[in-house]
Amino acid sequence: MYGGAVEKTPNAKDRLVEGTRQLLWDRGYLGTSPTAILRRSGVGQGSMYHHFSGKPDLVLAAERRSAELMQAQIRAVFTGEGTGLERIVAYLLLERDVLRGCSVGRLAGDPEIVADETLREPVRETFGVLGEHLARAVTEAQAAGELDASLRPERTAAALAAVVQGGYALARAEQSVEPFERAILGALDLLGVSP
Repeated sequence: MYGGAVEKTPNAKDRLVEGTRQLLWDRGYLGTSPTAILRRSGVGQGSMYHHFSGKPDLVLAAERRSAELMQAQIRAVFTGEGTGLERIVAYLLLERDVLRGCSVGRLAGDPEIVADETLREPVRETFGVLGEHLARAVTEAQAAGELDASLRPERTAAALAAVVQGGYALARAEQSVEPFERAILGALDLLGVSP
């Protein structure tokens, strides 16, 4: 080695979690079969049952990983530089894989996940984190005179989160990023911001 970083090979447990996370994102709960998980992760069946008690346990770990990643992204945007309004705009304009959708938001539309309180919790928690950060940024923007003082921060935060999540659904329905982009531009118009 010439002083370069050594790449750490993910262990079987990490590969199982990441493989399951990707499958949930693309196929949902029912489409994430144990066979597909093993194929995607490249580990043996013994490893799966060594690390997890079954599919629900592994799915929960994968959901938590998606939630951690999304929450880290949210915190990075909303604790970054700029005014409250600038951080809201930065969130709305994040680069996203629009046609794939949101790895956490897609779970909210999965009947098997929403029917199970334990599996639903990482989704609920993540959208709670997003709502808190958006509402705080709206309040800051109002205090700085960037947004109308009559806006209710929690309602505005919910509307902005819905624009992003709804934009994903519209884009997937059309198999085009244009509906998502129009939704984001509409939100910016409502905020009085030119991108």
